[in-house]
Amino acid sequence: MKTSLDNTKRFSSKVDNYVKYRPDYPIEIIDFLQNTYRLSTDKIIADIGSGTGISSQLFLNKNYRVIGIEPNKEMREKSVELLGGYEKFSVIDATAENTQLDAHSIDAIVAGQAFHWFDKAACKKEFKRILKPEGLVVLMWNERLAESEFEREYDELIVKHSIDYVKVDHRKIDEKTIRDFFSPNPVELKVFSNRQVFDFEGMKGRLFSSSYIPDEDDPRSIPLIADLKKLFNKYQTNNILTFRYATKVYVAR
Repeated sequence: MKTSLDNTKRFSSKVDNYVKYRPDYPIEIIDFLQNTYRLSTDKIIADIGSGTGISSQLFLNKNYRVIGIEPNKEMREKSVELLGGYEKFSVIDATAENTQLDAHSIDAIVAGQAFHWFDKAACKKEFKRILKPEGLVVLMWNERLAESEFEREYDELIVKHSIDYVKVDHRKIDEKTIRDFFSPNPVELKVFSNRQVFDFEGMKGRLFSSSYIPDEDDPRSIPLIADLKKLFNKYQTNNILTFRYATKVYVAR
């Protein structure tokens, strides 16, 4: 298993593909948080593990102030490049376990596609420190579905060619783990539908955005790309394939 230090560097060579080919989050998430939890736009959001800014942009587009926390240099710099035009965005070189934020300064913590990398005990202590009373924690994942024949075969391809997919797959963070993290407070799960449509180059870029896949210039990628092309040709319609996601949003105080 990679160490937590290694984990902060896992995406350094993946940034361009991450920006181009990772899915956004459904805008309906904002309506849900506003209507159910009164997360008004005057609230301050800490986006922990903000990466290239995909989750931050969801909130920035609705005029929230967002402070990104991102230890990976390449991803952090890309978020500044992409989101620097938003006056309410800033980003800090820090971690979930040591955010460097002031005590009780944050209205809501968001972690998009990131919580499975955190040290649970350490970040729980830090979350309690930086949140205001009654502050929210919002954990989000775009969970790629593995229900259709294509989706199952794509998953099998990843297992065959990955470096450590079985160890680091975020789906190992199950609902019990999350409920235990927030215990004794209750947790609400809301699920949204999401999808991406790809040609072969897009499908390849999506695959190579993953930390558990060798880089494209790695010799191990030659048979991987060959298998990917076979899979695409088998299931494509009009030269496109659809990736379906269940976007899972866990909310607790």
